[in-house]
Amino acid sequence: MNTVKCKLPTTKNWHYSWELDLDVSQFLVHDKTKLYNASQYHMPKWQDATITENFLFEKVMHNKRICKRLIEKILGITIQSIEFPEAEKSIDIRRDSKSVRLDVYVTDNTGRVYDIEMQCTNPFDDELLKRTRYYQGMVDMDLIDKGMNYTDLNSTYIIFICTFDLFGLGYPMYTFRNVCLEDNKLELNDGTTKLFLNSTAVIPYDSPDTFPYSNLDDDIFYFLQYVNGHAPQGTFVNEINAEVSKVKENKEMEKSYMTYAMEIERHRREAKNIGIAIGREEGLRQGQAVGRKEGLCQTALSMLENNVPIELINKYTSLTEQEINDLAKEHNLL
Repeated sequence: MNTVKCKLPTTKNWHYSWELDLDVSQFLVHDKTKLYNASQYHMPKWQDATITENFLFEKVMHNKRICKRLIEKILGITIQSIEFPEAEKSIDIRRDSKSVRLDVYVTDNTGRVYDIEMQCTNPFDDELLKRTRYYQGMVDMDLIDKGMNYTDLNSTYIIFICTFDLFGLGYPMYTFRNVCLEDNKLELNDGTTKLFLNSTAVIPYDSPDTFPYSNLDDDIFYFLQYVNGHAPQGTFVNEINAEVSKVKENKEMEKSYMTYAMEIERHRREAKNIGIAIGREEGLRQGQAVGRKEGLCQTALSMLENNVPIELINKYTSLTEQEINDLAKEHNLL
């Protein structure tokens, strides 16, 4: 019996494999949606954790003095006082909407709102940019939900402290406001500002004196170095480092961190198992499709051997005339 050799989809074209490699999975961790690399991301041991760990960053920033000074130095403003509206700010406008839990959410004495996020992984495409848009919208909806009029919306600042250069231009800070394209001196003045700090900008420099961007506060220069793992320098960063040590000496914090890490690992395993299950299901589906195609080719070949017209073969096998002709040529039947 002749062997069917009609061209079929190969496994290299499949979207899934039996051993699915999850590059990125989205987990719900600590009631916050984040992106983690499922195969590579591992939280460090408590004693090795640094300010870049969201858990530790959040706890350190709950020191009002440190949080207030960090905001002042980033924005170049003076704040009389700040408050944390909730221990952990969660915004959930509707039951069917994507909820947001913000790392550090504070308001000052004038009502201005600040959201500060530590970001150590560079997401695919423009996910981070779209996330700032979503955060901004959710914060505004939360304010409106409390009975405010549009004209009463307070100024908001979404601040991402990144361990990478999101825009690739080498600036230590990227500040975005809404401006007119026809005249970039004309601002919309809608009270929204988004900032992205780039800790990699300071890596080649030893001190603020040699840093080419003189408008960056010296303490923020040292802070970005500290984020990159350098020893603390300057009064402010040493204060931050002391707070980090204080938090890490707290046994209850250590237990909470361990629980947090186990939750991440559990969700990672669940995501991978789901991915493997999807891969198996897709592999089975693809395998069944391959089997059906092989069967149709075998039927068409038998019909060709019995001189059945191509039009009838096409009708009963659903193979195209080109596929039938190729099959006939392959087996020297034309």
